[in-house]
Amino acid sequence: MPKSKVRKKTDYTINPASRTPVRVKSAGPSPVWYVGIMLGFMLAGLAWLLVYYLANEQISWMSDLGAWNFLIGFGLMVVGLIMTMRWR
Repeated sequence: MPKSKVRKKTDYTINPASRTPVRVKSAGPSPVWYVGIMLGFMLAGLAWLLVYYLANEQISWMSDLGAWNFLIGFGLMVVGLIMTMRWR
């Protein structure tokens, strides 16, 4: 059986220009009001759901919303959680 030819692989060299460190601009810490609004959204969503469960029959407009109360409550909490991704 004939022997196959051995192909020489070229050595991979790293481009030295791409290895230079680059300074990243730091945005700094988040302002105090950002944290307050973030926590406010999360607590407002929690409060909405608590009021819905505890006083559903006493608040007529809230009982008219029905299952939309879950969307409102969890939506407020999700907005607060999404804000945590931008918090520094």
